[in-house]
Amino acid sequence: MTTAAAQTIDEYAAAARAWLTDNAPAPSVTAGDAHDVSVFHNLSHDVEAELIEELRAWQRTKFVGGYTAQSWPADLYGAGLSAEYEDVFKQAEAEIVALPRHELISVTVNLIAPTIRLYASAEVRSMLLPGLLDGSLLACQLFSEPAAGSDLANTATKAVREGDHWIVTGQKVWTSGAQFANWGQAIVRTEAGSTGSRGLTTFLIPMDADGVDIRPIRQMSGGTSFNEVFLNEVRIPDSYRLGEVGDGWAVTRATLGFERANASNKKGVGGSFAQLLELAERTDSLDHRDVRAKLADVRLREVGAEVALRRDKRARDAGEAPGAAGSMRKLQWVTRLGIVSDLARTMLAEKLIADDGDLGTFSWNAHLLGAPGYRIAGGTDQIQRSIIAERHLGLPVEPRTPKPTRTEAQK
Repeated sequence: MTTAAAQTIDEYAAAARAWLTDNAPAPSVTAGDAHDVSVFHNLSHDVEAELIEELRAWQRTKFVGGYTAQSWPADLYGAGLSAEYEDVFKQAEAEIVALPRHELISVTVNLIAPTIRLYASAEVRSMLLPGLLDGSLLACQLFSEPAAGSDLANTATKAVREGDHWIVTGQKVWTSGAQFANWGQAIVRTEAGSTGSRGLTTFLIPMDADGVDIRPIRQMSGGTSFNEVFLNEVRIPDSYRLGEVGDGWAVTRATLGFERANASNKKGVGGSFAQLLELAERTDSLDHRDVRAKLADVRLREVGAEVALRRDKRARDAGEAPGAAGSMRKLQWVTRLGIVSDLARTMLAEKLIADDGDLGTFSWNAHLLGAPGYRIAGGTDQIQRSIIAERHLGLPVEPRTPKPTRTEAQK
């Protein structure tokens, strides 16, 4: 049998598609109907838990079959292949496997597992990576805080060292999937009196540790995907630290880099051109010039996103630094979400106010309520524009209010 490393990309693609066809699970019972255009999950706790269990089982199947972390080294549970092979598998999986997505699985596999691979001790890598890659362990990001907005460096949660342990106290918010996670990656302040990105350290925190209190937040769309997490003198060993003490900002930026790299393609989330076209046909809206123009705009932006994704992959394969590309892709996607919402509102009008039983109409209400959230999630539009201006266009750094000195703060 030919090993994956010895296969050409075409041979690998054929083998992967055959494997996916043979092993793909049955369509998910929690996937919802074909008219689901929600941006965020609007599921009860039990139904969401059922969905996550389905996805964990599929992740385990891929792990056993050798189709996870394919670009990782073989001694770290990978296959030692180039990222191009991984891309080919993901594309085939998206076409063949009829399972919905859940952010917690993506965060675990695509963001936190790679961060642990780079920054954790050999002991922690051995303890966590197999479970994170096979779906038996799930991990969330403990980054945002109530008073910090999108300024992740404005961290107030603190950790005080006691011998070989740290005592963590503070609050995190907007944590996706925390109620289902086994571990959390947290950025905390370990240097008293420090400000900004200085004096920060990153830790892994067991979500079932004493002092961890998880409280789901009900969104206006109805779901409870987000949570606030209170850390009340949570005691963790120093071995759970990622990177060196004081290097937490570098570790966190690495995780954010993985996030932006995986945010380029949001296909299947929040409505599509095909769903809008079907809606236009059912509502007899295709005769309206403005509707046709906006439909064309949505389709052009979808094609543009696909082209940009290919361009980003070529740049990555060539070893180019990602720069501000992730911020540009995120803004482009959020803009498209807004156009989709506007067009659905134009075609449906009062049918978005109450569910009158007309299938595929009121369901767009979930899109309109959820789409604005992505102008905040993963960094606000303003933050993304600042990144593009400074790192891509080379414009002067935006003026910032000077931080008070330690002496001034103590007055």
